[in-house]
Amino acid sequence: MTQAAGTGVVVLVGSREDAHVREVARRLGAEGVDSAIVDTLAFPDETRISLTEELDGILVDGRAVGRPAAVYLRGLHSHPLAFMVDAEEAMTEDWRTTLTAFREKAALLLGLIGRWERLGVPMYNPPSADWVLHKPAQLAALRAAGLPVPRTLWTNDAEAVRRFAASGRVAYKPILGGAATRELLPEDLTEERLAALGAAPVTFQELLPGEDLRVYVLDGEVIAALRIVTAALDFRQNEERMEQVVLPAEVARQCVKACEVLGLRWTGLDLKRGMDGELKFLELNGSPMFLGFDAGAGTDVAGHLTRTLVRHARRASSPQ
Repeated sequence: MTQAAGTGVVVLVGSREDAHVREVARRLGAEGVDSAIVDTLAFPDETRISLTEELDGILVDGRAVGRPAAVYLRGLHSHPLAFMVDAEEAMTEDWRTTLTAFREKAALLLGLIGRWERLGVPMYNPPSADWVLHKPAQLAALRAAGLPVPRTLWTNDAEAVRRFAASGRVAYKPILGGAATRELLPEDLTEERLAALGAAPVTFQELLPGEDLRVYVLDGEVIAALRIVTAALDFRQNEERMEQVVLPAEVARQCVKACEVLGLRWTGLDLKRGMDGELKFLELNGSPMFLGFDAGAGTDVAGHLTRTLVRHARRASSPQ
């Protein structure tokens, strides 16, 4: 196999059942660009992946995709709790074997996408950025770069929580996700409630009461910005309406800088306005959803992403 294998092909890593993967594949097809889906939800039951000792020795369902033109990484589905994964029955029957199987699945998939990054394939997003997608590392990196982030504490120490709560209104939420953000109330500071920290650490953060913004950045350019109007502390599933906005130049610059700091080619950023009126970074998503925002606010994130992938494909296919 040569390194030219896969040239001009755009690889989509995720599930065929994922609407985002399907829509990008559809749009690529409409542009006459060949795409290959590495169905990670169906792996290893159905999807077949083979890697050889050669860096570009990569076959997916019998097709050589050694060095594609670009890769859109939607999701690996490599954990029993991952989005769209249903492993409850397998975990109940034999949790140890199931976890071992997921560990092996993750090892191969991470090796696969790591090869593509090593080969210099444009990746949306590269695996080398994974470590900064964890909030305790991400917000610290942004703060160190001089970007505005909310005062935050990640802890399982009850006394640390009480000290943090003494300085003003506080919100709390899981570190990785899976539950809505809630305000920390006096009844949450009892011994009984705080004993729950013995099961898992929690994120505690200064409560930001202002507007919510979602901003998309792609290859160093803000491609969409919208305001999410909601009366809830956590806008997810509580959106009243969404409207496109033009960011102040300084905020747009900060959003682009945040991507550079974290090594992200593309992202959806969540910002929220604090008591002082300043917009602060809550999160940069490594694989943001966008179809719902496009539908609700009239943005064209899907189009921007697809056109970028198309340009990579055509550049790779053109004579050198």
